[in-house]
Amino acid sequence: MNFGEFVRQLRIDREISLRQCCLDLEVDPSNWSKLERGLATPPKHGDILERWAAFFGLAADKRQEFFDLAALARGELPADVASDARALAALPDFFRALRGSELQRNKLSEFAEEASLFHSPEPAEVRPRPQGNRFRSQAQRRMLQEPRS
Repeated sequence: MNFGEFVRQLRIDREISLRQCCLDLEVDPSNWSKLERGLATPPKHGDILERWAAFFGLAADKRQEFFDLAALARGELPADVASDARALAALPDFFRALRGSELQRNKLSEFAEEASLFHSPEPAEVRPRPQGNRFRSQAQRRMLQEPRS
């Protein structure tokens, strides 16, 4: 699950419409919709994310998942991982394992042991950030996709 799917599910679980959620959070509905669809990245400012987490009543694990998914959606490591020397030291092995490189058995078991200290039981899906031009409206996108005569 990515950040957009996560906040969309939080909103649906509270049984509030997108527009009502935006009114309560003082957010533009268009921007919120883009956030839920993964077309916009979450804000970097912690105070905004803190306000959103409080609005949704997040505590403990859900709150941590919220902040972790926000960081990953921005292409960043979560702050607690980025500041932990042991976690950073384990990342190169983790990246090689993700890319399918062969690891020595002892390295893999070391990594698994280290990773269990920092990782939730269910890995989060990391979706690539959109690249290239972003269109401001559906009309612009359609106009560029239509064949010219």
